[in-house]
Amino acid sequence: MLATTAGKPILGQINSFELTNIVIVVIRYFGGIKLGTSGLIVAYREAAAEAIRAGEIIECHEQATVTFTFPYLGMNDVMKVLKSEDLKILSQDFDNCCTITVQLNADKAAPLKARLTDIGGISLVE
Repeated sequence: MLATTAGKPILGQINSFELTNIVIVVIRYFGGIKLGTSGLIVAYREAAAEAIRAGEIIECHEQATVTFTFPYLGMNDVMKVLKSEDLKILSQDFDNCCTITVQLNADKAAPLKARLTDIGGISLVE
């Protein structure tokens, strides 16, 4: 059975920094027999940790788009809900029947839909 000297130490650093959707490439120019297994493990672990510390960590969230229609008379109630949420309005059309499309974190889409449908007169566009 072969011991993994690179994969587990690198993955350990990824996990300790609580990262996802990341690629770390470590190129070994020297080592092996002279470093020994424990030396290689330390080298890979430290290389991964240095790469993570030197890089910029960007926090991203899966996004969802919600489109809904409502009568113009419901504008005030709808805007109260939208202003209380952290979202981006992608498009809006105000007429007798208004349509708004918003983008927000995917985990907040279902609660927003529930709040909007509680207002009444609002139809979600799938």
